[in-house]
Amino acid sequence: MNPDKPTTTQKTVEAYLAVLATERRLSEHTLKAYRRDINKLFQFCEQRGVLLWQGLNAHNARLFAASLNANGLNANSIKRILSSARGLANYLIRQNHIKHNPFDDVRAPKGEKRLPKTLSVDQIVSLVELNLNDPLSYRDKAILELFYSSGLRLSELCNVDLNDVNLAESLLRVTGKGSKERDLPIGKAANKAIRDWLLQRNALPIKDYQALFISKLGNRISPRNVQERVKHWAKRQSIDIAVSPHMLRHSFASHVLESSGELRAVQELLGHSNISTTQIYTHLDFQHLAQVYDDAHPRAKRKEKPSKDTPTDE
Repeated sequence: MNPDKPTTTQKTVEAYLAVLATERRLSEHTLKAYRRDINKLFQFCEQRGVLLWQGLNAHNARLFAASLNANGLNANSIKRILSSARGLANYLIRQNHIKHNPFDDVRAPKGEKRLPKTLSVDQIVSLVELNLNDPLSYRDKAILELFYSSGLRLSELCNVDLNDVNLAESLLRVTGKGSKERDLPIGKAANKAIRDWLLQRNALPIKDYQALFISKLGNRISPRNVQERVKHWAKRQSIDIAVSPHMLRHSFASHVLESSGELRAVQELLGHSNISTTQIYTHLDFQHLAQVYDDAHPRAKRKEKPSKDTPTDE
């Protein structure tokens, strides 16, 4: 789409994105992803000489999906792009631009489901044992502890305000996807780390007084800043894998499920709208149990050699 000279078609897309922003209350980041996906559809139609919207039929929709696969996109990316296109087409139907959704019967190829990487409990302990010698190290310890204590998304942690935190009750209110609020427990270690950080916070030039976590310049901390600090401390603490905020969330979910077996509770804590999203952690849990079995069960370690008196198959 050419932003300099918006056509009627482009204006329709912008109207659709505005509907998503108001009705579904999607974040600016998600709306940008929708726009990128729809741009791919525009580029395909332009290359093929497909007239929007009349020329966008089921045959061309299948060709579009095939082109995404041919360009090396993985199954999840193709699924997301087709979902964006399908949503746009449904909007066009409501606006009487087209009569049928050409993407209704188009599906992405099945891809290999990759399990999220997690840290072990020992690695988590090593990660959060920081040398506290300045306000930023106190802040970073509180961030790491809160990630693992409450399983926050990166955006949720950055958006936490001071009035979202109830240290007396060890509760935290976060706003997740779709602007849905949920209350989460704060563990003892995270509670103490936040209290210690708040005592250090005034040493920084505060500009955003509402934000729980601020940068060294006093503004609300950015997602990029948090990602860099997590990487920094993982390297500093000699953890030899790439650690991200999302890995801490995965570790939280896996360890809680491992200890409790309560899938519904983990779903609520993570803020997943669909339990199928949470069920991936059951695979992680099984892997852990299988490893424990292999390590602990005397007959799982190796095959026993047959004794001289034991008949063997020949």
